[in-house]
Amino acid sequence: MRFDRFDVANLPRIVFGEGSIDRLPELIGDFGRRVLLVTGLRSFRGTEQWARTLEGLKRLGIEWEKMTVEGEPSPQMVDEAARRFRDEGVEVVVGIGGGSALDAAKAIAGLLPVGGSVMDYLEDVGQGLPYRGRPLPFIAVPTTAGTGSEATKNAVLSERGEGGFKKSFRHESLIARIALVDPQLLRECPPKLIASQGMDAFTQLLESYVSVRANPFTDGLALSGLKAVAGGFFDAWTGGDGEPARQGRAAMSYAALLSGITLAHVGLGSVHGLAQPLGSLFPIPHGVACGTTMAEATAINISALKERGDPRGALEKYAEVARLLGAHAADRDSACAELVETLRGWTERLELPRLSDYGVAERDVDAIVVDARGNSMKTNPVELTDEEIADIVRRRL
Repeated sequence: MRFDRFDVANLPRIVFGEGSIDRLPELIGDFGRRVLLVTGLRSFRGTEQWARTLEGLKRLGIEWEKMTVEGEPSPQMVDEAARRFRDEGVEVVVGIGGGSALDAAKAIAGLLPVGGSVMDYLEDVGQGLPYRGRPLPFIAVPTTAGTGSEATKNAVLSERGEGGFKKSFRHESLIARIALVDPQLLRECPPKLIASQGMDAFTQLLESYVSVRANPFTDGLALSGLKAVAGGFFDAWTGGDGEPARQGRAAMSYAALLSGITLAHVGLGSVHGLAQPLGSLFPIPHGVACGTTMAEATAINISALKERGDPRGALEKYAEVARLLGAHAADRDSACAELVETLRGWTERLELPRLSDYGVAERDVDAIVVDARGNSMKTNPVELTDEEIADIVRRRL
């Protein structure tokens, strides 16, 4: 085990477990008496818990404003929300939903006190100004288990179509004060969403585990999360009210939380490098973009590492994950091969869509490759050639 230098950034206070959602009103009250509730379109508002949460706020004398997020948040959405609520006396912002709702809420909490546009701070495509504001307190309540946004310092914002982008408003101060993770909120997630979100969490754990910036601290968290995925993913996906499904949802909620912590500290890899252009140029949900390319990206990484060298031992890490998922091979290379076949089997079993289902064609490959060279690709365990990146895409057309 290597013990190179590493830093551990701020983490949110973590409130985890079934029934934790009932504590939300009192936790909000610790920060103020006027809250902005940012939710997805249906995932939480359609449940009995929504009414109970509002009743709890009313009982404590807490007033609220609310807004919904449909689809992935854009800079324009964040700017409009900040203008709308700037004079409403909001003291705390709560995001309740999937990654889109959490990212929107996180960005709004950061922009409300400072004014202007979030484009002033958006990396690569914005003005590049340093963020010097003091965000409003932000509480993150995930209702899916995938992005890990409840534990990260970045809010991902998107513009789709030609010239589109998927970039982050990123700062240490944007980290949630509280991550409230209640696995029972996954109960209403359909199997397709459990599949894509679960593959996103798995991808984030695996990519951070083999990242060139990985360290013993993040490795321990990543392995713990990967074990949770191995033990609970398919029970959560199958669903129901039995004990296996309940424990599966808890396992995936835990795994997603850890994936957010590890990615925030050591970065990701080629799958997320590709997810950026796939999600900005085409209407591909982020979890689907990750899940459908994961097996082939792993195969290409392993092949490139064998060909060009593996000074940080990523191949042994891939083999370790393979064994964790049930591989029986004793030698490293055979275990790596089993990992790829296992992930291909998951892709088929979960019926993850192909890229062509969203309109991606051969003519788009070059543009995707050009836009894939973002931050995530820089921490991939091996530098891939343009042709290798293109090969990942072509294998999933």
